[in-house]
Amino acid sequence: MRKKIVAGNWKMNTTLDEGLKLASEIVNMVQDEQMNDVNIILFPPFVHLHSIHKLISDVNQVHLGAQNCSENESGAYTGDISVGMIKSVDAEYVLVGHSERRQYHQENDELLGKKVLAALKGGITPIFCCGEPLEIRESDKHFAYVTQQITNSLFDLSEEDFSKIVIAYEPIWAIGTGKTATTEQAQEMHAALRNHIASKYGEKIAQNTSILYGGSCNPTNAPELFACGDVDGGLIGGASLKSRSFMDIIKSF
Repeated sequence: MRKKIVAGNWKMNTTLDEGLKLASEIVNMVQDEQMNDVNIILFPPFVHLHSIHKLISDVNQVHLGAQNCSENESGAYTGDISVGMIKSVDAEYVLVGHSERRQYHQENDELLGKKVLAALKGGITPIFCCGEPLEIRESDKHFAYVTQQITNSLFDLSEEDFSKIVIAYEPIWAIGTGKTATTEQAQEMHAALRNHIASKYGEKIAQNTSILYGGSCNPTNAPELFACGDVDGGLIGGASLKSRSFMDIIKSF
């Protein structure tokens, strides 16, 4: 059975004190409102991970993730963070292939495939991000574009390894813009991704793969998006920086 997931990607926001305050508010709300059937993942900046883990360690449904990882285990890679380092602060997830990493750091499909392998080898669950820019959407090539990202980075994995992955579809034209894919657009892309996975790994694995939507998701549009048959939750950006908004999204299932 697919997991329902709401993940908050804080990006390059919050000082440590601000992050601890935000995480504490979220933990308190989760405990008060008992949202037992939704897996909540926080992706704070790297420097927050250890401290926030202490806050959430007693709350089973709140998990911790890193926003990026190196494809290398260790070595002379100044500024990079290895999977082993992430694992050592008890983070369970890592984002791989977020559109901002692809755009600003020129991370390509080959590199992202290596990062996925590194995460899996180190016992961390990758949330693999995929999505299309506006020009691809407007040229009606979005299905081919996004499924190719999956093929290039993930289809060399074994069935066992692929079954450990979470997918996040994020239409680039909707990230931080206030524009959101319609429910029809979200559902048809999620269904296309699930069908594409089935073509390689079979229906059982495809039906058990959680696929999240990311792209200006907020408390107003989340209920309609999460009601789509192939949308299993959200990768939330700006709205995850306000505890009440984030909780309202979590409660949208």
